Amino acid sequence: MNVTPRPWPGALRHASGQVLPLAGSAHVGFDRVLTGGQMAAAGELAPDLRDLLSTERPPVCGLTLRTPRIMGILNVTPDSFSDGGKYLAGEAAVARAVAMAEDADILDIGGESTRPGADEVPEAEEVARVAPVIAAIRAAGMAIPISVDTRKAAVAEAALDAGADMINDVTAGRFDARMLPLAARRGVPICLMHSVADPKTMQAHASYDDVSTQVFDHLAERIAAALEAGIPKAHVIADPGIGFGKTLQHNLTLIRELSRYHALGVPILFGASRKQFIGTIGHSDTDGRLGGSIAVALVAADQGAHILRVHDTYETRQALRLHLAIHEGYEETPDA
Repeated sequence: MNVTPRPWPGALRHASGQVLPLAGSAHVGFDRVLTGGQMAAAGELAPDLRDLLSTERPPVCGLTLRTPRIMGILNVTPDSFSDGGKYLAGEAAVARAVAMAEDADILDIGGESTRPGADEVPEAEEVARVAPVIAAIRAAGMAIPISVDTRKAAVAEAALDAGADMINDVTAGRFDARMLPLAARRGVPICLMHSVADPKTMQAHASYDDVSTQVFDHLAERIAAALEAGIPKAHVIADPGIGFGKTLQHNLTLIRELSRYHALGVPILFGASRKQFIGTIGHSDTDGRLGGSIAVALVAADQGAHILRVHDTYETRQALRLHLAIHEGYEETPDA
């Protein structure tokens, strides 16, 4: 396992001394780096490491990443843990997409639940769920970037043909050997998420000696596989996979140490919205996890996360606006 540097994040606007932007962030910087239990000043870093941790990441689907982007979750499934069945009908899904597009920067559309214990959905059924919805969104004149949330290359290709712009694979290309070559051939961004086993059995495999390091190493391996398949690094996004084959304590550790994943050199996507650990700690059922979901999203933003994947786009956008205004400053305008 590698010893990876962990930049120590803090507000960029109010920092003193030699502070570098964290992965190109406009509001989060770092003045120290923790490596192997030793803290070093940012100014003492070797130039290549300094650039790796501080350089602005390439745009995703034309979206710059200096401030966090919001990815709205749209599950066209009967059994997703939070909104299963609500948007299975095409009209309901398009209406939800229109509503989320008011506040989201990207829509993430999935036709297979990957909650713990979920069964696999046949390719043809998954295609029939997602492709018509994506086509209908495009037919409605919506230009918002669309990500397809799938681990199957055939589903991803059908979604891209229908108008999707990127792929979000919870297995980082492990499930379907055709996925990485597809992303390379189509020239689209792909998010590589850490997970173990499959959704049906993943919680039985939630065992790590050092979860933060092992997740990092796995993502580094999958990024290398993506590059070998011909995907440009500028098209790769990484996600530590909160809740996927992790216990509550694993999730908390990954959130605390999220800034270390900037050493991968790619944008970081963070998705914890409404997940079980929020309900456990916050004493709430699935529908009562808004406050906890926003809390962890803002912590991720302060760790330099580039994309926040959430169910509650309006509420998260409002919270993020206030959060950034505190960090960056706010100038009142006549219509503010």
